[in-house]
Amino acid sequence: MPSQALPEFSTSVKLKYVKLGYQYLVNHILTFILVPIMAAAALEVARLGPDELLSLWRSLRLDTVHILSSAFLVAFVATIYFTSRPRPVYLVDYALFKPPHTCRVPFATFLEHARLITHFNKRSVDFQMLILERSGLGEETCLPPAIHYIPPNPTMEAAREEAELVIFSAVDAVLAKTGVRPKDVDVLIVNCSLFSPTPSLSAMVINKYKMRSNVRSFNLSGMGCSAGLISIDLARDLLQVHPNSNALVVSTEIITPNWYGGNQRSMLLPNCLFRIGGAAVLLSNRRRDASRAKYKLVHLVRTHKGADDKAYRCVYQEEDRDGMTGINLSKDLMAIAGDALKANITTIGPLVLPASEQLLFLFTLIGRKVFNPKWKPYIPDFKQAFEHFCIHAGGRAVIDELQKNLDLSAEHVEASRMTLHRFGNTSSSSLWYELNYIESKGRMKRGDRVWQIAFGSGFKCNSAVWKCIRTVKTPVDGPWADCIHRYPVHIPEIVKL
Repeated sequence: MPSQALPEFSTSVKLKYVKLGYQYLVNHILTFILVPIMAAAALEVARLGPDELLSLWRSLRLDTVHILSSAFLVAFVATIYFTSRPRPVYLVDYALFKPPHTCRVPFATFLEHARLITHFNKRSVDFQMLILERSGLGEETCLPPAIHYIPPNPTMEAAREEAELVIFSAVDAVLAKTGVRPKDVDVLIVNCSLFSPTPSLSAMVINKYKMRSNVRSFNLSGMGCSAGLISIDLARDLLQVHPNSNALVVSTEIITPNWYGGNQRSMLLPNCLFRIGGAAVLLSNRRRDASRAKYKLVHLVRTHKGADDKAYRCVYQEEDRDGMTGINLSKDLMAIAGDALKANITTIGPLVLPASEQLLFLFTLIGRKVFNPKWKPYIPDFKQAFEHFCIHAGGRAVIDELQKNLDLSAEHVEASRMTLHRFGNTSSSSLWYELNYIESKGRMKRGDRVWQIAFGSGFKCNSAVWKCIRTVKTPVDGPWADCIHRYPVHIPEIVKL
């Protein structure tokens, strides 16, 4: 008799449901073990009569000394636990800067100005046009007023004006939202990578809002697009040692003094991608703020690859051959970012992934070491750990690479793509525009977990995990209020200009 071919396993069994069953079993294994044991113990106790129960109680021979000693031990352990555990850090609310319509830079305007600026040769103009066509940016991104001049006017005064416009607008909004007075702010942290004036930007905020003299202020510079999460980490550490306090974190990048007017291609990319933006975030460790806060900080993991020379120089501010200062982006940038991401998720994975995913990763790792090193490494399913992803909108290639490596759906990276399209790369504040997009879509529910991933010069990859404390109502104001109904939009691979 002719042998019948066995049915293909992948088509005869719905592997999706097999994996779901495995995940449910492993993630609830303690429940499956303990519930039957507790049920059996309860049945045994129920079978005992009153006399047997009384006899069992007397056999324990508990006297007053035993009871008091046990109570003291329980109280002592509870005291140690509650005094040693870290203080919770709540995100009370945040606000974003929305650029005025007069700062809008459509592609046609950008290219017309580039042609009229005598510093650029034709090859530089054509290169910038090529980048814009593939950038994923839309027609509504904005540049500060000083860059609209022909040629641009990147003076110190113009840079200060941009900083005041962005920072004060965001801080005004977050103070109004939370009802916090400037004199009630305990910690102030301002991060801006490339503009570091004297007095500092944090001093500028203190002067504007007349904050009290003992406010703990910090100004972070030179730390790239991931500085926003570094500021959150610094605020968290300060809130651990200062009880009953709050922290105001301001994240921005001042574009005015950093416009590149030369012709080196690796330095022209920032002109095409970076746009004006800023965020102000209020954090608190006060228990009374828990009821009105939006999120609770669960984890924050920082990875620094600066010990490697290539990683250190892949985003580097320097002068070109003609003495023009700009940011040089290395061709190895994406590969270095990938290595930094792998190191970061190796650390954060055990903190957030369910047991089922960790076991699969462990079994695959052992199999590659013991049986076959050519086995494909198992990439954990981070969708099991998070409902929302905020990937730094540094550029289209960054989002594409993370979507591919983490096996995310189009909806998971929608906030990042739409933020890049509407606002461009706003550096350290881009994560907050993405979070606001999710809220504006009405998708943020109580209990949802958010993963923020940021990359920065140095080279750094930082992650923050937030848990939503209450269902967030769709905002009636903010940068997305007048355009959220139009999103998501289709973003073609190439926009012919």
